[in-house]
Amino acid sequence: MKKTLIGAVVASLVATSAYAESHTEIMPAVVYDMGGKFDQSFNQAAYIGAERFMEETGIEYRDFEIQNDAQREQALRRFAQQGHNPIIAIGFSHGAAVDKVAAEFPDTDFAIVDMVVEQPNVRSIVFKEQEGSYLAGVAAAMASDSQAVGFVGGMDIPLIRKFECGFLGGARSVNPDIEFIGNMTGTDGSAWNNPTRGDELARSQFARGVDVVYHAAGGTGIGVLQAAADEGLLGIGVDSNQNGMHPGSVLTSMLKRVDNAVYDTFEDSMNGEFTYGFDVNGLAEEGVGLALDEHNEELMTPEILEAVNLARQQIIDGEVEVHDYTSDSSCPY
Repeated sequence: MKKTLIGAVVASLVATSAYAESHTEIMPAVVYDMGGKFDQSFNQAAYIGAERFMEETGIEYRDFEIQNDAQREQALRRFAQQGHNPIIAIGFSHGAAVDKVAAEFPDTDFAIVDMVVEQPNVRSIVFKEQEGSYLAGVAAAMASDSQAVGFVGGMDIPLIRKFECGFLGGARSVNPDIEFIGNMTGTDGSAWNNPTRGDELARSQFARGVDVVYHAAGGTGIGVLQAAADEGLLGIGVDSNQNGMHPGSVLTSMLKRVDNAVYDTFEDSMNGEFTYGFDVNGLAEEGVGLALDEHNEELMTPEILEAVNLARQQIIDGEVEVHDYTSDSSCPY
């Protein structure tokens, strides 16, 4: 019995030693955007990725939920001063802060989601949201009885217009004459966390004939999906899988794999494989896509799935190129 126990302890020590030799000791940290890590959307996807990394590796991380713009730079600098590495900022609004703090701490690795920061120690993680949104548009047009679909965005910025334009392109690939109504929630950070306004905008669209609405609005989108459920119509979630929020009322969710981006950033750092510059994630890289689960499997009919899968493959193969609004600030659909 004692020999067996001693043998197990020795084996454990050897394994731990081997792990330590093959992995870099890291102290990762995450700074979330406005809305917080439990927004059930963009920030929460990052939180899920960080939690998965901790559960699988045993390496703990620190995080911070900002309450105002001034805290962006403060949080990044504090983590860097404390020796955290890598540090990942969630959201384009951290761009200026990451640019400044990364320059102050050239030996610390930083990453940012949804923005390009041209510093030698920064990984810029961007997504082809237009591609995933195109698939959402295909699904919406196929599911729409009224042939009128809508979009509710959060803050009116090129990034969110990118979602909107891709969605419209997908819908009009099914029906070139489909009606479309789009609204943005606001022009500052509060637009990400206003579910009451999201509810109002969605209900206004429903009153004008829309029967499927897609949101890219962070916490504001909770109100959009609630309105769809209340009206007996369909919503489409974003970033995280929101199908379970209102089973039977959420047609699908456009997944933006921020969770994988956070996990991969931490893992690369741990393995001594952290890279800098662009990290682009589209359909081909499985960085975006649509969620299918027990909550929406009856809504996503075989016909819809066939159309979505065909469009997905055509985009990956280069047969269909989805316009990127941020390339020229226009939407040709």
